[in-house]
Order: sequence, then C-alpha cells, then structure tokens
Amino acid sequence: MKAFIAVALAVAAGIFAFAIAAGLLGSLPASFLIGAVAAGLAGVYAWRRPIVVRDEAAASRGLRIVSGLATVAALVELARLTVFMVAPALVGYSTVPGSAWEVRHSCLTAYFVAGEAVGRGQDLYDPALYTSPNDTGKGQRKALMIGPFGIDVYEYPPPFLLVPRAFRLLTTDFYRMRTLWFGLSAAIVLLAMLVVARRLGPAAGTRALLLLPVAWAGLAMMNTLQKGNIQPVVIALAMLAMVLFERSRWAAGGALLAYAILAKLYPGMLGVYLIARRQWRAAAWTAAMGIVLMAVTLVDIGVPPFAAFVHHLPGLLSGEAFPAFRNPGAQAINISVPGLVFKAGLFGVPGMGFGASKIVGWIFTVVVLWVTVRAALRPPSDAEKPLVWLAILILATLRSPFLPQTYGVFPALWILTLLAATYAPTAKTLSLVLLAALALNANWPLDWAMDPRARTLLNELPQTATIVLAVLGLRRRVTEPSTLSV
Repeated sequence: MKAFIAVALAVAAGIFAFAIAAGLLGSLPASFLIGAVAAGLAGVYAWRRPIVVRDEAAASRGLRIVSGLATVAALVELARLTVFMVAPALVGYSTVPGSAWEVRHSCLTAYFVAGEAVGRGQDLYDPALYTSPNDTGKGQRKALMIGPFGIDVYEYPPPFLLVPRAFRLLTTDFYRMRTLWFGLSAAIVLLAMLVVARRLGPAAGTRALLLLPVAWAGLAMMNTLQKGNIQPVVIALAMLAMVLFERSRWAAGGALLAYAILAKLYPGMLGVYLIARRQWRAAAWTAAMGIVLMAVTLVDIGVPPFAAFVHHLPGLLSGEAFPAFRNPGAQAINISVPGLVFKAGLFGVPGMGFGASKIVGWIFTVVVLWVTVRAALRPPSDAEKPLVWLAILILATLRSPFLPQTYGVFPALWILTLLAATYAPTAKTLSLVLLAALALNANWPLDWAMDPRARTLLNELPQTATIVLAVLGLRRRVTEPSTLSV
C-alpha cells in the first residue's frame, strides 16, 4: 500500500507539474522534463514521509481493490484530459468529445475577459463583454468567442479578479492561462484533500486516502477541471483555512478564508460558524485579511467595479442575472434549492418564476444559518470537524440561485469519501459509496436531446444525494473509527 500511494501521488504530481510548466513556458519538451522531475520528487517524498500514518488493518481487501481501480481510472482520465488542455484542437481527449457544448464551454473565459476589461476601466457586468450583439435575450445565449470557446458571463464579486489578474502577470495568452489554471487548480484541490485526510488519524485517514480517487474518477470532477470553474478551488481553500486555524496558523488561514468569501460569498457561512463557536482569533484574522484583500483590489481596479457590483448584486441573488434561466435545459441541471422553483415550472406548476425563487432562497438562507449555528454550538470531535465544515459549505452552495450539477457535486463527492472513511470498509459500505458516486456523476450534456422534464428527473439523483450527504455529515458521530461499521 505504501508503494501504491507513493506511485499514484507521483503520477498526479507529474501531470500537474507538466500542465503548469506548459502554461508558464509554452514548451512541451521543457514541460515533460519538469513533470518528470516533479513526479520523482513527489514519489520520493511520499515514500519517505507518508501523507498519513497508515493503519494497514483499517484497509480491507475490498477497499484496496476499489481504491486501485478508482486510482487507475482517475489518473488515466486526468492524463487524457491534460492532452486536451494543452492542445484544445484535440477534442477527442476532452471529457465528452461528442458534445460541442461540453467541449467548447469554458468558465475561465469569463475570468480572463473580465480581468482584461477591468484593467481598461470597463464595466465588469456589461453583457456586451460576453454576449454576441445579435443575441435576442430569449432562448439559449449567443456568446462571443475566444477561438473555439464561448465566453461565459462573469458573475462574481470584484475581489475574485485578484487571482485571474495575477495570472495575467504570468501570461496574457488565454490558451496558456487555461493550461496553467487547470494544473494549479487540480494541484490545490488534491493538496486540500490530502491535508484533510492527514488530520483524521491513522484509521480514518488511511481509508480517506484510499477513497480519495473515487471523488476524482468520473465526469463531475474532470468536467469541472476542463471548464476551469473555480468551485472546487474555493471549497479547497475554505477547508485548508479551517485546518490552518486548527493549527493556530491564523494569518494563512484568514487569508485563504477571506479570499474564498470575497470570491464566492457562500463560504461566509464558515465565518458565521467561527463566530458562533467564539473562535474570535480566527474570525478576526479572516476579517483583517478580508480588509487587506479589499484594499489591494481597490488599488488594482479602483472603486467603479464595486459600485457596479452593488447594482448587479440583486440580480445575482435572485438569479435574474444568469442567462441560463432562459434555457429549460439549463434550468433542469440546476441543483440549487431555489432552482427547484423553476423545475416545478417545467412540470406546469403555475407561478414558478423569480418571485417564488427569491422567497424559497431567503427561507433556505435562514435554514442554513440556523443549521450552521446549531452545528457550531455542538462541540465536534476532531474526526467530525471536516465533515461539519464541508456539510456547511455544501448547504451554502445550494443557496445559489444557479448551481449546475457538474460543478455543484464536488464537495458532495468529497464528503462521501470522508463519511465512508469513518466506517469499517465492509462490502455494504463500499457498495453504498459506489452507488452514491454514480448518482452524483449522473449527467446528460445540454446539447444532447432530452425532454427538460426527463433531464430534471435525472438531475434529482445528484441533487438528492448531495443534500442527504450534507445531512449525514452534520449528524455523524465519530468515536473510534476503527471499530465502527455500517
């Protein structure tokens, strides 16, 4: 098992380093060399200093088989996808080559265009930056293009642009930034998952490490990395911040959580959690780092983007700013709680528009606040803490007016592996894990024909599984992981 883990991490590190180097240098020979060196160093490090103190008895034969198959699948998918990220013309290496929508949709286009436009003093939220002039405002949006990629619409607060604009200091070429963004995003997510597994202790930590590839294998994770969506990275940064707070690394934890909050808003629920638990130092450092990041953003892009955001915010909270609501297919893949309103409308329920969605959204906000405070007031064990943090983040993401299934299920896949790690890996446990992972990965591309109502029913699988896993994460009581079973 020691050699298996070391080799797997070495291959992953080599792939990430190759992609990062390709984005930075634009030279494939140099990138291959850097990737090989990184793989060697990571393998030696993982061999000499194991990520977790392994408990061989905690890993059953069945768990090792599942882990081995999932690891091979994830690494093959990752290597295959890396080819497409370096050479976008090779669409056969993308996650769904038969779908023009999946191949040509890139969330990073919005970050790239917004970062460039704000430097010229343009309004971040002006649709003309992203949408074709011949778009009628009805039906599927007609996007402007960067080469073969449709430009997505920027729907984030201004401080989010600190990172995309920092990337522009490394390269102003979209295609190289796309490769660099992919490599760094994947590396950050894997690092966070390893750090969380390490703090669970020998038994649960060993299982979490072996189950980790289950979250990576499949469409959801790879498709999100392909499109460059920031969601997994924000979740990873928020979780790293909470671990850093546990280690009294206040400044680093505060910086990561502050950026996560300013970039996507919903990680602010972890700020509520810290305050409710009276973790004043962590909350104060987060607030202080938030002020610093706001100041840096103001110096970089000025006041006008913030004024524009205040004007744009009501539409973001209600969903009216999202062109996806013009498309019944996009409504069907929305796994957020407010999105249930529009799904009901697809089945002919009257009055299911933005007004009803706003009401449901604010009711659910109160529910998430209540759940967060209740979770904070119950002192969790060390093994329970990551489950609680991740469950809060999952519920907070479900408050978004628009949460596509592909991006939305990553934290659910992660909490699935952590939950399973707290049980003995019996055949029943492993079967449930694989069934849940299959449900979370259920997907049918938007440009493949399917009645919106049938698509809605299909996407109820990942939506229901996500909610159930969040609830289980909040309710789980962990005593001695090595003695627990289903």
